Amino acid sequence: MDVGYLDGDAVVLRVDYTGGFVPVETIPSRLPVVSIHGDGRVITQGPTTLAYPGPALPNLLQTVISAEDVRTLVKRAQDAGVGASTDLGQPPVADVQNTRFTLVTPDGTKTLEVVALGMEDAGGLTDAQQAARKKLSDLVGALSDLHTTLGDDKIEEPAPYAPVAIAAIVTPYVTQPDPALPAQPAVDWPGPALPGDKLNATVDVGCVAVAGDDASKVIGAAQKANADTPWQSGGKQWRIVFRPLLPEETGCADLATRS
Repeated sequence: MDVGYLDGDAVVLRVDYTGGFVPVETIPSRLPVVSIHGDGRVITQGPTTLAYPGPALPNLLQTVISAEDVRTLVKRAQDAGVGASTDLGQPPVADVQNTRFTLVTPDGTKTLEVVALGMEDAGGLTDAQQAARKKLSDLVGALSDLHTTLGDDKIEEPAPYAPVAIAAIVTPYVTQPDPALPAQPAVDWPGPALPGDKLNATVDVGCVAVAGDDASKVIGAAQKANADTPWQSGGKQWRIVFRPLLPEETGCADLATRS
């Protein structure tokens, strides 16, 4: 299954978001739109519920494609302009997220970050810039719908992604100010002491990563909780955003470098 120039856990092709006006804990906890790995694993975000508060754990799905299909998608990304020096312009909008494409080939890693992809109607772009952006938007659509892109017969039905490790992005718990919403019961934290080490010296966001049996305990507790559950540790209450670690990630240090 391995594509030949990478080990199985390594990223071959990934689309994710960067930047934007978001809470500080959102940046390290972001998950890619799609992540394709050297052994053919494809990890995507599944449907989410509109209920509030939502589940504590994100809904990540995994399927597996062949090495031939991985190479097909790499070629498609190259044809769409990932790895090329193309003038993409910038729509006149502020505080929006960027779309980042990461592509790894035998020639090295290519990264393309597009400001405000999908907001071309805001104007300020030439026809050539519009056309180049459309290729990249079409690529995101193609990678997000592999049944159509590769054919139903080549795609396994997705199954829940089972991480071997998970990180907790930790901030002090602040009580929900809306009295109409029910108070959430506090839950004892089953992992190492919170809040862990700071991800960034300038912001009050901690991180704890667990693997093995500790990860099983944390995931089991999180499955019974929700996104607004207060977690008790060290005599204090904490809010946690859970971030399953992807195959190539090993701990909080990988999340600290996200932008």
